[in-house]
Amino acid sequence: MTDPKNSALLTDFYQITMAYAYWKSGLADRKAVFHAFFRRPPFRGGFTIACGLQSLIEYLDQFHFSKSDLDYLANQNNASGHPLFDDAFLKMLETLRLSVDVDAVEEGVSLFPYEPIVRVSGPLLQCQLLESPLLNYINFPTLIATKAARVRLAAGQDRIMEFGLRRAQGADGALTASRSAYIGGCDSTSHVLAGKVYGIPIQGTHAHSWIMAFEKEEDAFEQYGKIFPELPVFLVDTYNTIDGVKAAIRVGHRLRSKGFDLGGIRLDSGDLAALSIEARKLLDAAGFPKAVIVASNELDEVIISELKHQGAKVDIWGVGTNLVTSKDQPALDGVYKISAIEKEDGSMRYILKLSEQLAKVSTPGILDVMRFTIDGRMAGDIIFDTKLKIANPNHNVDPFDATKQLTIPEGATFETLLKPVVRSGKSVYTSPVLPAIRQRTLQTLQELPKGVTRFLNPHIYPVSMEKELYNIKVDLMRSIRTRRGA
Repeated sequence: MTDPKNSALLTDFYQITMAYAYWKSGLADRKAVFHAFFRRPPFRGGFTIACGLQSLIEYLDQFHFSKSDLDYLANQNNASGHPLFDDAFLKMLETLRLSVDVDAVEEGVSLFPYEPIVRVSGPLLQCQLLESPLLNYINFPTLIATKAARVRLAAGQDRIMEFGLRRAQGADGALTASRSAYIGGCDSTSHVLAGKVYGIPIQGTHAHSWIMAFEKEEDAFEQYGKIFPELPVFLVDTYNTIDGVKAAIRVGHRLRSKGFDLGGIRLDSGDLAALSIEARKLLDAAGFPKAVIVASNELDEVIISELKHQGAKVDIWGVGTNLVTSKDQPALDGVYKISAIEKEDGSMRYILKLSEQLAKVSTPGILDVMRFTIDGRMAGDIIFDTKLKIANPNHNVDPFDATKQLTIPEGATFETLLKPVVRSGKSVYTSPVLPAIRQRTLQTLQELPKGVTRFLNPHIYPVSMEKELYNIKVDLMRSIRTRRGA
């Protein structure tokens, strides 16, 4: 049985039929360039955090059509009942190994609309086959990492525990979400398999069922403290929250008399701001100032921000459903568009997708991004063509308003964002360990302009286009419209 995650059939049917059509037309080996990008930041926010690259590279490293894949395709028929694909095409797929070059933005780096997150160059047929799996491996992780980064911004220095396994979109979705949430800034997960697979710290308390299995709430705390005496955290809202806090304090005193201590309490319902404030008073008065207060219950970045504004005394935020399902926006609008194709003479022809909506017109060329930084803050990005020489970075234009341009501050430094990850089908990139990727996200959040990170009406980060590239795009649009008589 083929592992579904590793199958070349992890794609949409039209990728296969287009590949077949390219092959039949003699275009299969024609060199092409594709870019993956998105048009809007998720959550009506001002930034996006790149994620999913490591899984994508692993997929590319093992890309091939297995015998069962090819047997399945061989059984596909056209409307007349005849085989849809020639045997020769299937034999070609049997020996097909990727020879593409892939450049990508590293995980944990912030991105903005229309900036390429991945660039794929190579034979047209291969580039086409990678469209759907590439977007699958990038879109969802990027969405969740961005959501987690927003939760991190709301929580500040407080700890965040991700515990959305039970509400996640299937087993694969849960693993991807836990990894992405950690990259985005969560400190730990309740998901044990994610802890094993990715090395994410695991953390948890207990459920209401533990309390309800005993006659008295305090007896449940007592027994749990005997079994786990090292800083236990008790869920106190099964019946009456304040009474639960007082019971936890009594058990905490008994633990202390035996050389242990109370770890803290968890609130999972009610007015979390008011209850946490009162619980903090009770804990402090009882001599437990170091006991933590954990809060959960349908939290997200907006609710956490509001609770903190109300003075909530919470040390650890447990965020589940709204994070791992990205409940308020279930998908990133990432797309994958061809931008250049080889002509018969071997030169590259730049191409674009035209639309009546300017926002949906793709950008031609072989693209990368220059990011400028000054005094530890990001100052602006320029999308440029790698084949065009940029003599003056200030020679740029806002792609949606030709009267504006990005002014590069004096003394600013820059780096290009797309890094080589695959060459001739082979990985040339070593992904950092997960904590290092997470740290990159935290550093990125510090470097973003403050206005860009706010939740309500965020400032639009300045992304410009190198002027010569912009002119090529406009000329192509004009040429296409002229040919169409538009």
